[in-house]
Amino acid sequence: MSEKQTYAAAFVDALIDSMAEDRMVSLIGSAPLGLGPERVLTERLRERFGDRVIDPPTAEGGVAAVGAGAAMAGARPFVDLLTGSFMYLAWMQIANEAAVGHFMSGGKLTVPVTYHCLEGVRGAGAPQHSQSPHAMLWNAPGLEIVLPSTAADVYGLVRSAIRSPNPTVIFSHAKLLGIAWEVPEDRAAIPFGVADIKRRGRDVTIVALSIAVHHALAAAAQLAAEGIEAEVIDPRTLVPLDEQTILDSVAKTGRLVVVDEAPLRGGVTSEIAGTVAERGFHQLKAPIARVARADVPVPFSPPLEKAVTPGVDDVVRAVNRVLGRVDTTPVPETSRRA
Repeated sequence: MSEKQTYAAAFVDALIDSMAEDRMVSLIGSAPLGLGPERVLTERLRERFGDRVIDPPTAEGGVAAVGAGAAMAGARPFVDLLTGSFMYLAWMQIANEAAVGHFMSGGKLTVPVTYHCLEGVRGAGAPQHSQSPHAMLWNAPGLEIVLPSTAADVYGLVRSAIRSPNPTVIFSHAKLLGIAWEVPEDRAAIPFGVADIKRRGRDVTIVALSIAVHHALAAAAQLAAEGIEAEVIDPRTLVPLDEQTILDSVAKTGRLVVVDEAPLRGGVTSEIAGTVAERGFHQLKAPIARVARADVPVPFSPPLEKAVTPGVDDVVRAVNRVLGRVDTTPVPETSRRA
């Protein structure tokens, strides 16, 4: 048996179950799902757990530091930083304190803190509210990095993050909160480093993360009407990354498209493409295609925002390109497609 549940509702359920399971778990940040309609869901946490839900001042660096310190002292804080663009104010505390605490202490300390933020192009958020820092943090060893795309995944991955002895960063795309998805009746923690094949296919592998998973599935459905069967893989976690599932799929299909909403250069699409080129080059029948956001600040104007943000049509064009169905003329360097 299964039922449909929104990403936001499943997220709150995971927090409630985790806090009920372990009294050392606390929530620092009273609105982990933002300030819109989903805020009502988070009030359930305050009603049930009282002073274990802490509403801190808007000071991302200080809040992140409190979380890291509390974790080193034996607590399991879940720290909400709200908007991903403001995570940069906590970069030192996350990347240079929490991430390296275990190593720097010679293994004497663990840092079981979970950080969370809402990232991505949310709609007229302009540059300062539309950034996607997950690719940058992938360059900071010591952190587990999680990007759920569905209600079932966010429940299971949040449960694993809070139980983990390692510092973990969860990125939720702001547009995912209200999307409903089938969830199993018996929900459980989902282990990190295990990709999910969201759709099976034989002709091309599409690796997508977060909101891009939904674009990839929509593109796959559109392509299926034309006789093209795309396999859609959701890594779910970047650290650890399930390379083998991706490589096995590419060995079957011979073609790869990687999709992520973060900017193209130095991004997730580049790293996954590089991994496959290094370890599975002999399996490829065509060059790898990447679909990502243009390397420009995100405009406030909705038409311009749409122009720089990857969507379903971009995924379809990339698949057609690797299948040799369209002109393969290189696109300008500033484009979101490569």
